[in-house]
Amino acid sequence: MSPVKLDIVTAERLVYSDEVDILVAPGIDGELGILPHHVPLMTVLKAGEMRARKGGDEIFWAISGGFLEVRPDRIIVLADTAERDDEIDLARAEEAKRRAEERLKERTITIDASRAEAALQRSLARLKVGQRRRRRRDGPVTM
Repeated sequence: MSPVKLDIVTAERLVYSDEVDILVAPGIDGELGILPHHVPLMTVLKAGEMRARKGGDEIFWAISGGFLEVRPDRIIVLADTAERDDEIDLARAEEAKRRAEERLKERTITIDASRAEAALQRSLARLKVGQRRRRRRDGPVTM
């Protein structure tokens, strides 16, 4: 099967631009698998793990939402934020998760619960993608 061009863009930068064999993205109603020659589509993305396969390699990103457009010749992801697995600082992501969980526990009038929940979802996506890279890098644990 011929690959399809994938562009991942945020307001700050072009995150990725290359051909891939498949893209799996966190759609608002569940994961979406996009193969070459997919029917045209436009949908909302939620925070989560996005991955693509190119040949035998898999590439992972943590995204915090955005839009996905599938055209006959390309896939365009307009993400609020997108970080490749090797860009994620696990310590910072863990700290962001801790802060978001504390804010959600407080539940005071001054806490914006929807912002705290969004921050928690972003940090969980970053942790999932970052930990996946660590497991691949470190390999299986032998006893």
